Amino acid sequence: MPYPKQMVEPMRKELTQLGVEELRTPDEVDAAFDQAEDETMLLVINSVCGCAAGNARPAVAKAKDATDHHPDRYLTVFAGQDLEATERTREYLAGIPPSSPFFALFRDGQPVYVVERKHIEGRNADVIARDLVEAFEAYCGDEEPPADAPSRPDPSSSGEGLPSTFQSIT
Repeated sequence: MPYPKQMVEPMRKELTQLGVEELRTPDEVDAAFDQAEDETMLLVINSVCGCAAGNARPAVAKAKDATDHHPDRYLTVFAGQDLEATERTREYLAGIPPSSPFFALFRDGQPVYVVERKHIEGRNADVIARDLVEAFEAYCGDEEPPADAPSRPDPSSSGEGLPSTFQSIT
């Protein structure tokens, strides 16, 4: 059963006010991925979870402001609200366990950088934004990404000094 619309609306707006395009149906998801063959896109699986999503959404804003390298498109689905769209989105992430909140940077229709919930929990928005900026700078340009371009956040940068009991199990 989806979360009540009025509950998630403010969380949706945190991203849409940044120009992030919402995908609410499987057809919208398919259309977005059909267009993504020759471009980069950041896909955000938005979530109600306060412990992780409360830092994930602001991280998108901070990352957009922190670099001149950007994906061609920013897209989002809302887990727990847009159930069918989220399910369809996860079909494009074969082999990657479902989690939310979640980020995936796609290049030429393929996921090249993934930030799972376990990489978000216990980390503040600035640290998460740095992960996104690193990915944007590696993959969002005309040049081929470097051979050592990251595919996930560096686990040693998690936590920002929080005790290990506050960090997600990896």
